[in-house]
Amino acid sequence: MFEYFPTNYAWNLAVVMAINAGGVMSEIDTVCRPLLPREKEGAKANAAWSASWATLANRVAGYAQIEEAAGHHRSAARRYQRASLYSFMSERNADAGAERLETYKQALAYFRKSTELAGENIEFVEVPFRGASMPALFVKAKGVSSPAPCMVHFDGLDVTKELLHMRGVASQLAERGISVLLVDHPGVGEALRLRNMTSEPETEQPAKACVDYLETRSDVDRGRIGMIALSLGGYYAPRAAAFEKRFACCVAWGALFDYGEITQQRVRGARSALSVSDWAAHVKWVFGQETVEGVLAVTRRMTLEGVVDKITCPLLVVHGEKDRQIPVEHAHRTYDGAVNSPNRKLKIFTEDEGGCEHCQIDNATVGVDYMADWIVDVLGASRPGLARSLEGVSQE
Repeated sequence: MFEYFPTNYAWNLAVVMAINAGGVMSEIDTVCRPLLPREKEGAKANAAWSASWATLANRVAGYAQIEEAAGHHRSAARRYQRASLYSFMSERNADAGAERLETYKQALAYFRKSTELAGENIEFVEVPFRGASMPALFVKAKGVSSPAPCMVHFDGLDVTKELLHMRGVASQLAERGISVLLVDHPGVGEALRLRNMTSEPETEQPAKACVDYLETRSDVDRGRIGMIALSLGGYYAPRAAAFEKRFACCVAWGALFDYGEITQQRVRGARSALSVSDWAAHVKWVFGQETVEGVLAVTRRMTLEGVVDKITCPLLVVHGEKDRQIPVEHAHRTYDGAVNSPNRKLKIFTEDEGGCEHCQIDNATVGVDYMADWIVDVLGASRPGLARSLEGVSQE
């Protein structure tokens, strides 16, 4: 993995995330270079991190406004998307408070502006859930006239639906004839920040609400709805598929067999890379707990032991052999336990092929393409005419 900062994994993760999502390296360098002397301060440098990225986001947005005023909407859209990305990076490691919330809202506004100006294939929707709703992005399959298959895409511990969209999995699936519902479910994104919806172990409940919603859409094939989630989603997705039998397939993008075990190890000080600067504060926020002990009480229930064997749909488990956040053994435990999946597959990305880090953050394209192709193979989807359009193209 590209490591701008010699000793700060959380900051490096954010930098690589920004690059994978379309950030410009020279712009990112203007943010990171002044932060180099502070990389060892960890959470103490959160304010400096946030301010630097916010400054860049606002500068890029200023030029986007100039392009928009000139009627250059596509150019403006590209700048607004980067402004949104940089705002998300600013918010990612920020201290809690009103300023962080405003940064997040600005990121959402820049993202929406970008999609509107570019005419993106995105529909902003609300998924009804427990008398309220979960915000989501619906990315429609391309080139499909009949109802198309659809993947429900949950987040992890610290990403958002917008960041996942910028990472490209939804667009790659759409190009292959599969729609995607990217959801800010309880514990992440808008659901957490703007609606105070915290995460809980029973992820089949929000997942069920997503399937219920998709079954109301005439453009979705209700018999071919799958589930995918990354990072902490390595628990979320298999748990959901185990108890929501309408899912036709499941992808654990980065396995996580027992989050209680991982949390306990981190609290005890075991060496493990942490995805955000102030991990303890973040997990308390995600799970709606005042103390780390409260978090431990919740996460002890987050295990696939006695759960994964209930998965009866095809299952893909994807992991990196050098994942520094979650040991590769979690991938083997998930795969080995899914004895009732009629079509299970384990893919461990190596350093040689790329994608060996957490959720293929070191090489996003190989992970995204592999998962998208597997989903197409399982759900039987493809864009009509795609094969014909390749006729005559040299295969040499």
